[in-house]
Amino acid sequence: QMQLVESGGGLVQAGGSLRLSCTVSGHTFRRYGMGWFRQAPGKEREFVAAIGWTATLTNYAEAVQGRFIVSRDDARKMLYLQMNSLKLEDTAVYYCAGDSKTVYGAASSRPSAYDTWGQGTQVTVSS
Repeated sequence: QMQLVESGGGLVQAGGSLRLSCTVSGHTFRRYGMGWFRQAPGKEREFVAAIGWTATLTNYAEAVQGRFIVSRDDARKMLYLQMNSLKLEDTAVYYCAGDSKTVYGAASSRPSAYDTWGQGTQVTVSS
């Protein structure tokens, strides 16, 4: 059974950068789609970025396009989210999500495409 643990969150000034990591265990990981979502206080969870079974398949929310980069290391079973030029509105709890059932999975933006979620890591952007 796939398990996900996020790390790398923290406090950063606007304009700065952070890299989030998601450690995958209990699953082959290779050939399965993964995603990042976030939830700000008082708001619904929203899609941030996703990567398909191959790193050439990526998908980004318009709000982060050009600033965030999603990547994966299949050998290490790691998912990453490089966040640059951070803005105040990027403040949220960030969640790693995995589709543990669809081989050759896509880079889906739909929360329903993912059956496994991490516990989340807080990212706070200050002015």
